[in-house]
Amino acid sequence: MDLKSSHVSPVLTDPVPVNKSRLRMHSSLLAYSQQDSPVTPGKYSRSGSRKSTGSVDDVRSNGLLDAMKASSPPRKKLLKGSSAQVASIDFDIEDYYTWMLEYPSALDSFEKIIDLAQNKQIAMFLDYDGTLSPIVDDPDCAFMSESMRTTVRSVASYFPTAIISGRSRDKVFDFVKLTELYYAGSHGMDIIGPVSETLSKNHPNCIKSTDHEGKELTLFQPAREFLPMVDEVFRTLVEITKDIQGAKVENHKFCVSVHYRNVEENSWTTIGQRVHDVLQNYPRLRSTYGRKVLEVRPVVDWNKGKAVEFLLESLGLNDSDNVLPIYIGDDKTDEDAFKVLRDSNRGYGILVSSVRKESNAFYSLRDPSENYKTISMLRAGHEISPTLSELEETRKKEWKEVNAKDYNMNSILFYTPTT
Repeated sequence: MDLKSSHVSPVLTDPVPVNKSRLRMHSSLLAYSQQDSPVTPGKYSRSGSRKSTGSVDDVRSNGLLDAMKASSPPRKKLLKGSSAQVASIDFDIEDYYTWMLEYPSALDSFEKIIDLAQNKQIAMFLDYDGTLSPIVDDPDCAFMSESMRTTVRSVASYFPTAIISGRSRDKVFDFVKLTELYYAGSHGMDIIGPVSETLSKNHPNCIKSTDHEGKELTLFQPAREFLPMVDEVFRTLVEITKDIQGAKVENHKFCVSVHYRNVEENSWTTIGQRVHDVLQNYPRLRSTYGRKVLEVRPVVDWNKGKAVEFLLESLGLNDSDNVLPIYIGDDKTDEDAFKVLRDSNRGYGILVSSVRKESNAFYSLRDPSENYKTISMLRAGHEISPTLSELEETRKKEWKEVNAKDYNMNSILFYTPTT
């Protein structure tokens, strides 16, 4: 396994404004013709607007409410001494292990991964929330541990490593605080990477920038023209969700997140409907969903999968058979990256999940703590993974903690999803 890395530190601030012709949207990024939905600066909400009925039936009929519930399973509430709940837990354990037959543990499969990495350059791609840090009630408190930070820094010293997050690029850097990495924020719509003349020619939205030390880097923002529109929608969503207790709206620069993690479930329809109604006036924006969050994003043909391809190209690793890309993530938006690796048959997606779900990933991990073990072992390279029987015995012991005397599911790290 090739463990060398020669990449440079990323710039963490946007460059001085450049000629506007360099920032126009390339036609290949549009999911539909711009002529169908022209946008005039200062009149975003009226351009090609769609009529809003304001009926809660809109959210129900278009499947958004069902999607919100499906992606956000509620915490289990256990009653002490409840045999029915214990039986349900036993079923969930069996169900999860059945699911793992299709998505084996990356820890169990570590030796296989290492064997395939022999004489290859690993390129590491990581989501942040739910992968490097736990999912928490307050997104501003999703801190990664110092041990995780140390491990990621060590990994980056051996092979190219990038964080690809739905958060803004600046925000995720504030959490990670490692200049050794590359960063892609807003689901890949805001990428900082190494300078590449080929990229500058192939991607009109590439512009050259410099870091604080004067080193040249490439800034790629395929949705740059949407900035005023996204900001306008952000302010609107903040205003119309003020009366929904627990709702939180975040501006991630090229997308907006509406969190309903702390919203009572009987208000989910309301919050979904309000987002739906706002977007009726913005045909060039769309809504997607994740773990108790609605995302408002530009309608452009760009996602985390394309961000992986872009970063591999910028690193000069896109046309080599001697490269093994590994992407680790936990969310629906990571599926685009998993699919790219699966379809190209050149790397592995690893899904972090403590509940079964369909995925384009090859392997699975239960939580950030297992991710920590995995990337630590990848960094070591030559370290032998525990045997399958040892891992299974450990898991059985952990699952038995479910029957702990006080049935406090929130204290069971390896079982309870934090959603």
